[in-house]
Amino acid sequence: MSYGFSSPVPASAAMPDAIPLRALLPWAVFGLVLSMVLLYFVGAEQGATALVSGHAVHEFVHDGRHLLGFPCH
Repeated sequence: MSYGFSSPVPASAAMPDAIPLRALLPWAVFGLVLSMVLLYFVGAEQGATALVSGHAVHEFVHDGRHLLGFPCH
């Protein structure tokens, strides 16, 4: 007995294309470099190792420092 309903699952499911490592590698390197720069500014941009003079960067990321567990004062 058929009620005229079609099956909710298609006969052949579409599979995503594989991304070659050569295309993914530049984005992975970019993400790693960006993460390291952000980690530096949140965790170490103050005092003798400061790249930017003054306290502007320190005050901008101050709450993030405490959220991530970095001591700052």
